[in-house]
Amino acid sequence: MNASIRDAIPVAQGNYPCLILNADYQPLSYFPLSLWSWQDAVKAVFLDRVNVVDHYEQTVRSASFEMEIPSVVALKDYVAQNRSPAFTRFNLFLRDGFECVYCQSPDELTFDHLIPRRLGGKTTWQNIVAACSKCNLRKGGRLPKDAGMIPQIKPFRPTMHQLQAQGRRFPPNHLHESWLDYLYWDVELEP
Repeated sequence: MNASIRDAIPVAQGNYPCLILNADYQPLSYFPLSLWSWQDAVKAVFLDRVNVVDHYEQTVRSASFEMEIPSVVALKDYVAQNRSPAFTRFNLFLRDGFECVYCQSPDELTFDHLIPRRLGGKTTWQNIVAACSKCNLRKGGRLPKDAGMIPQIKPFRPTMHQLQAQGRRFPPNHLHESWLDYLYWDVELEP
C-alpha cells in the first residue's frame, strides 16, 4: 500500500491492529494471532502496562497530544503459558489441524466421541476428535473399529506449547511488516 493511500484511511475504521507480545517478546497466541485494536493498545501504553516495540506511521491526536499508533507492544508483566488450555471446540480443531481425523477434510467440522456417550464415553481431550459431518454421521454411535474408521491421530490433552506450535501452521492472511521479526511461521523468507 503506498503512503498516500495508507494515510487516507481513517484511523477510526480500526485498520491498525497491534501485535501483543508477552514480556519475553513471544506472541501470546499464534492462532488466533494475539492482536488488540489500536484503541486498546494506546490505552495500555497510557496505563503503563506495555512497552511499545514498533509503530505505524499513522498518528492519533488530541487537543494537547500526538502519538504514533503502536503496531507491536510487549507486556511488562509475563503471562505464564504453562496453564492447561481450555477444552473448547476451537482448541480441539486446532489440535487436530482443522481437519477430519478420518478423511482429512477441512469441511463442515464437528466433533466425534471415539467411545460414544451411549457406551460410557466421556467428553474429554482423550475421547474427542475433529470429524467432518459426513464421517461423523457414517460412524454414528459405534466404536471406530466397528465402523471400520480408524482415526489418523490418537487424541490427547495438548499443552499450550503444543497448541502454539500447531497454530504456527496457519498464518493469517494479513501480516504487517513490523510483526515479522516476532512471528515464526514456515513461510519462505524474502531475500
